Amino acid sequence: MTTALDRDQAVADFFARVESQQISDPAELDAIWAMLDTVTVEEILGDWRGGELPTGHRMDGRLAAVGWYGKWFRSWYDVAPMVCRGEDGELYSNLEIGKGAASLWEVGFRGEVTASMVYDGQPVIDHFKRVDGNTLMGIMNGTTSLVRERHFYFYLQRDGQDR
Repeated sequence: MTTALDRDQAVADFFARVESQQISDPAELDAIWAMLDTVTVEEILGDWRGGELPTGHRMDGRLAAVGWYGKWFRSWYDVAPMVCRGEDGELYSNLEIGKGAASLWEVGFRGEVTASMVYDGQPVIDHFKRVDGNTLMGIMNGTTSLVRERHFYFYLQRDGQDR
């Protein structure tokens, strides 16, 4: 049984890893994930900026290289999975890199049902859990060669900036 103290420690550990960007063992991130609460689609609607939780995965650094900013969850079926910042500084939905748009679903993952984003153009699902009211931890999983053998870990924070 998870206690509030366990969860508080997991949240503190999560934010320490975000801040330091240290390489984490996936098992350590999985332990944090296990302590977090699931979320519903309605709870995550909005605009989010994101970042990686590096594990030595071959995707580490690739999102920053393409100018990835985050994700837009406007409704269950209006989702921009790869929001990037252009050379002009403007944010846009990069449909080429994301291989299309996406949709939101509540999906079973590791024995729990949580809000998840399903890509339209590739066999990839991003699962989300709540770190706090403005932060989500994400795990990318699927059958594409990028994540089939190893999950990719990331985070999202509510975007309060004006565009």
